[in-house]
Amino acid sequence: MTPKLLQRLVLSRVSLSTIAIESRVLGESVVGGPFSQLKHNRIQTRSIHKPAALPSQPQEFVITNSPYATEPKKRYRVVVGIVLSRCPIITRNLHPFEREYYKYQQRLEQARAAPFPVEFYFKKGSIAEKNWLAKKAGDGEKKSNSKKSNESKVESSSETNTSTTYTEETGSGSDLDEEKITMASRVTEADRINDMTSLDRALQRTLYLIVRKPRKEHAWQFPQGGVNTAEGELLHQAAKRELAEECGENMDVWFVSRKPIGYCAYDFPAGESDVYDGAKVFFLKAHIFAGQAQVDNKEIVEFAWVTKQEMQQYVTPEYYSYVKDMLNDL
Repeated sequence: MTPKLLQRLVLSRVSLSTIAIESRVLGESVVGGPFSQLKHNRIQTRSIHKPAALPSQPQEFVITNSPYATEPKKRYRVVVGIVLSRCPIITRNLHPFEREYYKYQQRLEQARAAPFPVEFYFKKGSIAEKNWLAKKAGDGEKKSNSKKSNESKVESSSETNTSTTYTEETGSGSDLDEEKITMASRVTEADRINDMTSLDRALQRTLYLIVRKPRKEHAWQFPQGGVNTAEGELLHQAAKRELAEECGENMDVWFVSRKPIGYCAYDFPAGESDVYDGAKVFFLKAHIFAGQAQVDNKEIVEFAWVTKQEMQQYVTPEYYSYVKDMLNDL
């Protein structure tokens, strides 16, 4: 045996003994240390999550604690309602604060106005100059009697009976014709007798058409009717048809839009309908320019033109809560 071969054998025995010692040390540390516990837990986890055997027949999946599983979907009837209004005819009465504000502005305007050059605008000795001088003299007399002479124009807007005198120049150039015009009253005969069916009442306010059906509950409401969805009828088409059927064709009506301005839904009483559980009402806005409603005394027995505040005396509180935000306060 050569020396080189002997050296190789010695080195190989040393390396084998070192590997054996290291494996023993590592084995003891693994068995007694946290790695052995981790390995044990890993084995237990696999045994816990072992897949169960599949059933031979498929089982039905049923939700027992969900409210949507037991309640069927409700069926609603599509209904269109017409919010037909008459716009104000005259301007409203001024608030006392507004009246005082306009008086103050008028006095400021007169105080800051530049002097008026009469000679430049009127020829000396002409009729126009005489009229101007007479008007100026009359204004001077009024100012001497009262300091508030120029405020009469503002106050006249709130008076019921006023009269104004207009002076016109005649063709001869010498005579003056005076025509006295009496302004109409802001309170009409319909207001005095409280005629709720007249369009000449409450000229300062917006009026809305409501109709009464021959029933005890929810009798007063806007004109409304069902939409023929099976025939492909649209909302604005159904609105025109229902308005003509319930209120006649003696009205010049303009629909503002084909889209609804409001919506409400309600359920029918039990046993009222076998087809629908309730109704969904879509309201369309319209204005009347001329004519009057004419009911047939069958489907509709009565109608009234009311303001937003007066409507509370006719409709139910629940119905008013649906439509109050669609109505004009003026």
